[in-house]
Amino acid sequence: MTSQNVIGIVAAIVLDDRGRLLLVRKHGSTWFMLPGGKPEIGEAAEDALAREIDEELGCALAAPPVAFGRFTAAAVNEPGAVVDARLYRIGLTAAPTARAEIAELRWYTLGSDDADLAPLVRDHVVRLVASG
Repeated sequence: MTSQNVIGIVAAIVLDDRGRLLLVRKHGSTWFMLPGGKPEIGEAAEDALAREIDEELGCALAAPPVAFGRFTAAAVNEPGAVVDARLYRIGLTAAPTARAEIAELRWYTLGSDDADLAPLVRDHVVRLVASG
């Protein structure tokens, strides 16, 4: 696979007080994924994450993000590509709302139906969150 098939992203792991994972679905997509997106050229990963959370969810980070790991998975909205995701655990300053390209928010209960989860979430995040 060539480098043009790899999409670098930052993504947020947000858990509520019941241990549910915040997922988003973009307009025109059927897949639920983590909030986040692509850093702009020269933008630090943590700055990109804060910008994307503000744009997509209408809130800010409650504290500096905590690096959770880096993982790759098939990209759901760009056939033939993979995402190279830097994951961060974050808290939010307010209740999230769907904004910009986000059509829907969902609080996902670990262990429930995963048929519409993006591969990054299904294959990596759910297992990581469940293991602590």
